[in-house]
Amino acid sequence: MSVTENARLEALTTADFKVVAELGASIWRAHYASIVSLAQIEYMLAGRYTSENLSNYINATDRWFEILWLNNQAVGYCSYALTANPAEMKLEQLYLLEAFRSKGLGELMLRHVTTALRKQHRSLLMLQVNKRNLSSIAFYTKAGFQLREEAVFDIGGGYFMDDYVMEKQFP
Repeated sequence: MSVTENARLEALTTADFKVVAELGASIWRAHYASIVSLAQIEYMLAGRYTSENLSNYINATDRWFEILWLNNQAVGYCSYALTANPAEMKLEQLYLLEAFRSKGLGELMLRHVTTALRKQHRSLLMLQVNKRNLSSIAFYTKAGFQLREEAVFDIGGGYFMDDYVMEKQFP
């Protein structure tokens, strides 16, 4: 039996905010430690997983946040949103605990986002990925994403994200 058979994605609720913050902190500290400074990781975590920010996904019609549960354990999450481009959707986040990578769960979440993209009558999925995040770049490249541009984003606090913007067209 495939591990994905026991996996389910559920929409974020206010009761999940603490779970998501703890999951995000665990994933980010493990995954990004060799990519950006710990100070930048802590800065980004402090801003991203606040109740105020997560509340923007509750009952929204232009953005979604879902937790990946495996045997009643939260092991990852994804979020995505519509953009101003009527053909486009942005994959904002797709994260898995390290122990659950390479088991088809990332692909499961990506297929879920692709289904949502089609339901929204969009045909282009875009994302940003840190230029030094080689494993994620490889994952997205294998999934058919192509480089659209390189961009540096000022995220405040004296920190920047040096990213590739990637995209995939869905006919």
